[in-house]
Amino acid sequence: MASIEREIPSLLRETIDDVIQTPRTGRRSYEELEKTEKTYIGTRVEIMIRAFFRLPKGRLDLLILGRDADVKFTIGGNWMMPKEVINHPCLLLAADEERARCYFGLFIADPAYLSLSTNQDQKRTVSAAGFSHILWLLNGHPLQPNFWRTIPHASAVAIASQTTGNERVMALFREVQDRAIPRDVIEATARQKDFMRRIRADGGRGTRDLLAREGILLLSGKYDAAIINRLGLGEVGPSEFISHAPANDAEHDIARAFEIRVGRS
Repeated sequence: MASIEREIPSLLRETIDDVIQTPRTGRRSYEELEKTEKTYIGTRVEIMIRAFFRLPKGRLDLLILGRDADVKFTIGGNWMMPKEVINHPCLLLAADEERARCYFGLFIADPAYLSLSTNQDQKRTVSAAGFSHILWLLNGHPLQPNFWRTIPHASAVAIASQTTGNERVMALFREVQDRAIPRDVIEATARQKDFMRRIRADGGRGTRDLLAREGILLLSGKYDAAIINRLGLGEVGPSEFISHAPANDAEHDIARAFEIRVGRS
């Protein structure tokens, strides 16, 4: 169960964010996606779930103990059930982006548990009474928020509008200061090989040097923990970075000590 609580939310977050691709598109939400992209997210969730549980593919999405079962994913409040899944087991997954919660349950698509009405594709949904027949493995479990939804829209646009990877990463740390930023967000923003080399000094051309010239420190949770603590910037993990513009003489003294070691890889 601990593995499910850890891996399923991460799987959903990665799958959704990889399709939105904020640094490339400027979009920040599922609602901005094209219909085909939303369909692809459902397909990818199916593939990832099958791989996670190491289950073979069947006539439907996968086989559970030799029986055909389906994987259903939604960011809405319900799942669409086509005729072919009726009376079959279903793995139901959902992500609530507004509340940063996720859901994962087991369900038998018994007609008695489904709505009487259908859409134009003859698909039915789980009825109000049918929800009581879902065996929840995760019910309102925390889901890491999409990073880009937690920053101002103008900042996301400013970052996405940059031409090169280095410029985008610089804009990221310029726009989002005094907050730990995970490595995967930086990698998605850079969209280039060896982005970690560029974030360091890189012979004076890297993000760290260029931001320093603007009066902004770029600190690594792994290498600069002591400086981060002295500046009172809070907890920054070993795979996270944080930027900070010194605001007074005492902080500038710390910055000068840091600049001596800027070239350290």
